[in-house]
Amino acid sequence: MLNSIEVAPGIRRTTLANGIRVASERMTHVRSISAGVWVGIGSRRETPEQNGICHFIEHMLFKGTGHRSAEQIARSVDSIGGNLDAFTAKELVSFNTKVLDEHVPIAFDVLADLVLNPLFNPEDIQKEKGVILEELKMEQDDPEYLVHEIFSSNFWTGHALGMSILGTKDSIASFDRGMVESFWRRYYVPANIVITAAGNLEHERLCELVSKYFAALPRTDGAPPDVSPVTNAALTIRNKRSLEQVHVCLGVPSYPVAHEKRYACYVLNVMLGGGMSSRLFQKIRERLGLAYAVYSELSLYHDTGCLLVSAGTSLKTLRRVIECTLEEFRALKSEHVPADELRRAKDHLKGSLMLSLESTSSRMANLARQELYFGRFFGLDEMLEGIEKVSAEDVMNLARELFDPDRIALTVLGNLGRMKIRRQDLAC
Repeated sequence: MLNSIEVAPGIRRTTLANGIRVASERMTHVRSISAGVWVGIGSRRETPEQNGICHFIEHMLFKGTGHRSAEQIARSVDSIGGNLDAFTAKELVSFNTKVLDEHVPIAFDVLADLVLNPLFNPEDIQKEKGVILEELKMEQDDPEYLVHEIFSSNFWTGHALGMSILGTKDSIASFDRGMVESFWRRYYVPANIVITAAGNLEHERLCELVSKYFAALPRTDGAPPDVSPVTNAALTIRNKRSLEQVHVCLGVPSYPVAHEKRYACYVLNVMLGGGMSSRLFQKIRERLGLAYAVYSELSLYHDTGCLLVSAGTSLKTLRRVIECTLEEFRALKSEHVPADELRRAKDHLKGSLMLSLESTSSRMANLARQELYFGRFFGLDEMLEGIEKVSAEDVMNLARELFDPDRIALTVLGNLGRMKIRRQDLAC
């Protein structure tokens, strides 16, 4: 019998002998259970030649196993009214399911089968190349996606964080069974695997299922430490004459996901452009009418981060949109945040957090991220307390650290003609 410990109210954790970590949260007021197998690798572990292989493997795991065809995989969960899904990110890959509590053994059998027994049939690999190349074309036809990809490739230049999760036309075309299976065998190992579940469940029963399928995997070393990226304050102007709008990304380096200043980062982001009441939305869209879409977002990783402002506007109003953004950077650096604005930002964050954790799937994902990024678990009250502790001084000090004109990166995409932007135009 595996020993489990309660690491936070309602949350239990167990580590199998081979190193696989299991965490669950019991929610007795629901009938559903969400379960996920999380692999703590992602596209940042790829070489340029391998670019896109994590995402490719995610697709291939649904194409058939030693026990099920692709159709049987889809039908097995559909037939019990459940969901089966997966996604690839920069630092992790997730395979997850949501079903009624009585159907967990069936769903988990499918989930384990996907991860542990893929066929990697050469014919399926060739077909899936075509599918993913079409996905790549679809995304590249989206200017908002494209401007973000161009920004990332220049901001994280020379590092895999700057590469596309989907890969490139050439890298995808080069994949064969040997490459795919070799990468899967290297990284889909116990040291990299976290299994989480939330809902109307018993932790001991979950551990029994995990042991049944995963305990036979041999203990191996995890991936070696990754090289941390160095950010680049690039100014990139990319012409695309077919576009009606000009798309802009303006970003600065931020702190990693587990940094002690993360709560101040969240509050600052909400104030700047994290909602309809934010400074950028109210100024650029509501008062000046310069853009339909304008927002800020945080992309945080285990060793670095980025605070990014994005907008779509016309060529004639582009400079004014950039100026407005820099004006708000300057104001946050030099003026104390009014108490009522700070209160709104905190309440926005707290409300969003509480609402986001109402479902079993979001709680299951939250457990995985806490294990992968923090190595510990904390409840809702601790997170709310972290938000509440952020002061106006914290926000101002953080803005002074982040909004350094010499570290601002800019990407502009559109029918730009001879438009130029210089470093001195980004003074704040």
